[in-house]
Amino acid sequence: MGLGSALVGAAVSKAAESIGKSYDLKSALKGKTPEQQSIVKYFLQPEGCMKKNISDTEYEQLVNTKYSSLNLKQKALDKTGVDESQVNEIPPVEFRGWNYNKNAYVKAGKDNRLRTTSIQSTWLLFSDKQIYIYQYTFDMLDEKKKERTEEYFYKDVTNFSSSSQTDTEEVIEKGQPVKKEIDHDVFSIVVPGDKFTCDLSDVDEAADRIQAMKAKLREKKS
Repeated sequence: MGLGSALVGAAVSKAAESIGKSYDLKSALKGKTPEQQSIVKYFLQPEGCMKKNISDTEYEQLVNTKYSSLNLKQKALDKTGVDESQVNEIPPVEFRGWNYNKNAYVKAGKDNRLRTTSIQSTWLLFSDKQIYIYQYTFDMLDEKKKERTEEYFYKDVTNFSSSSQTDTEEVIEKGQPVKKEIDHDVFSIVVPGDKFTCDLSDVDEAADRIQAMKAKLREKKS
């Protein structure tokens, strides 16, 4: 999937449990489907000679399968109420990234890249006068989702920006949460008095899309 975040700090403390989720394996497995149980074990069950979890690649394949089933580009068009022919100033832009929230499990894989159980997809659609935004956040352990739509006129947008920010998150190590500082990338649309921010998998990978958006914004504001 190409999503990734880096660990940048050492452990500072441990916690037994967080709001909205359990770090007890037996409790976390209750009521889950076989696929969801394999994901819970991937995050919470330390591997040993008798305990084998799915791999980092296999987990990302499960994420991609669920993501593909959601048909989010069409959802973006439906939720914003536009036809694709109305938003063709530049091709639709999508940013996808691991989402860090109080209900998500976070774990560093064998490649030292962070993965979470929550994924966020943000679509930006460009019409003649406006930018339509649709954001969808989903979780791999339940059917809960969070949707958001926004509209901005080009004349009101101050800037498109991408940056890396450092936050403190509970990262699972050997089945237990350890508070660590992590770096992750975000993309922002800045308007007077407000900022829309979304998770971004890789600033470098998204550079061409961001430059195309900036070029369109300059054109519309000139």
